[in-house]
Amino acid sequence: MAQNIYDNSDFFAGYSQLPRQVLGLDGAPEWPAIRALLPELGGKRVVDLGCGFGWASRWLREQGAASVLGLDISNNMIERARRDTQDQAIEYRIADLETLQLPPAAFELAYSALTFHYIEDFARLLRTLHQSLTPGGHLVFTCEHPIYMAAAHPHFSLDQDGRKTWPVNGYAQEGERRTDWFAKGVLKYHRTLASTLNALIETGFQISRIEEFAPSSEQVLAMPVLAEELERPMMLLVAAQRG
Repeated sequence: MAQNIYDNSDFFAGYSQLPRQVLGLDGAPEWPAIRALLPELGGKRVVDLGCGFGWASRWLREQGAASVLGLDISNNMIERARRDTQDQAIEYRIADLETLQLPPAAFELAYSALTFHYIEDFARLLRTLHQSLTPGGHLVFTCEHPIYMAAAHPHFSLDQDGRKTWPVNGYAQEGERRTDWFAKGVLKYHRTLASTLNALIETGFQISRIEEFAPSSEQVLAMPVLAEELERPMMLLVAAQRG
């Protein structure tokens, strides 16, 4: 079973104050890059994995998706998503993605934002998603970038020139990473970039686009704190299709 840190009261209180949770998709600097990866949504059945407060689920419907199934392991997340959604074509369910089962050929798009790095058995999840998509169906997801994930102590330090530097430790040593972020011992799983992409290929997905998100100069000008995101990639964005 995946760790359900989002129902930890301290974690949830801190997480709820993040700009991307207060402002929704407009508070996520990577959102324009994600939008560029998404297929035409008209009439598509979508599964939103790790749906959180339902920001993306509601947006997908606004863009013409026929239906959205939002899944999250957190009671807190699902309760908030249901409270904020008035759309009969959006259904929210509590689900553990480690043991997820989905009906075959039930969706034309599987979408996930910043969730897959919590999953230990990534290959199993990909097999589940592959069979749940129609032929030619799309998978678009973001996760923490392996360079960001690999650090034993994930925070910037200053090098001898006074420049911010992000550590990379044990990059080739895949597996558990525990960090203190709003709560102690948040459990994530590090995989190299090659392992992530090869898992998709081996499952039968055709990778159509990869982005290692960095903010634009316009974004940095509007929000100078984003300049540190130019020092290392925090997020990996992937678009693929079922062959």
